[in-house]
Amino acid sequence: MADRLGFGWVSGWDHFGGVGGGHNNLDGVVMHTLAAVETSRARVGSLTYCVDYRPLAVIAKTIATIDQLSAGRATLGLGAGYLEAEYLRWGYEFDPPSIRLKRLEEMVAALRLLFSGHPTDFVGSHFTLRSAVCDPTPIQSHLPIWIGGGGEQRTIPLAARIADGWNVPMIDPVAFARKCRLLDKELESNRRARTDIERSVNVGLCWDENSIDDVYGARADVLRPAILTGSNDRVLSVLEQYRAAGADWVMISMRAPFDFDAIERFAQEVLPLVGPS
Repeated sequence: MADRLGFGWVSGWDHFGGVGGGHNNLDGVVMHTLAAVETSRARVGSLTYCVDYRPLAVIAKTIATIDQLSAGRATLGLGAGYLEAEYLRWGYEFDPPSIRLKRLEEMVAALRLLFSGHPTDFVGSHFTLRSAVCDPTPIQSHLPIWIGGGGEQRTIPLAARIADGWNVPMIDPVAFARKCRLLDKELESNRRARTDIERSVNVGLCWDENSIDDVYGARADVLRPAILTGSNDRVLSVLEQYRAAGADWVMISMRAPFDFDAIERFAQEVLPLVGPS
């Protein structure tokens, strides 16, 4: 459907379900793989894999394999984790932010080395590799690694230092613009160009504004500012606000049960008006 309608991206998320992440959570790796083999044009991503849920070796082999299966269309999204209740329910220790973000930083560094295909030695506070080889490597000579999260004290500065892309979910255009300005400042501090990192935001879609409460449940009021709703012109206006704020990608974030009719309408009535990115 994504290929047919002209969308450029398909991704899943990495939640076990039952807390915050809701229900109907199919496994993120399996769904990433399915997206790779069921599409032929769209990029296939993950927004985002939690570094604490899967070991380094598993992530490296998984993403290299998915890139092979997709003929070089994979993007790896990584995050430091944030949903404490989910961690605790499933038996994971929820470390302080500084430790989780250090683990994220080390994983990115180690993956860069592994994806080169050369024997890799790496010694960090959280990961150690001794002549480890990721074979086969990804098809892409530089597989994009995105960092997910909107934290302004640690996450955005980290993304500015080491990431190829950055994603933040469900915030309005004004908040997104503020975070993009911070990202620009951090990029300048790290002597990186604006074009060195892709910026993306996840938004909801609910054509009938009166149905937002039913679709999004208890979080409807919190998420409402980031939900596309109303007329085509209104939706287009909000998309243009995100673009003006700095978005390279706007992701429509769907929840099960999926409203495919809403996506069809968006593709037929709004996408032709968006214009070139």
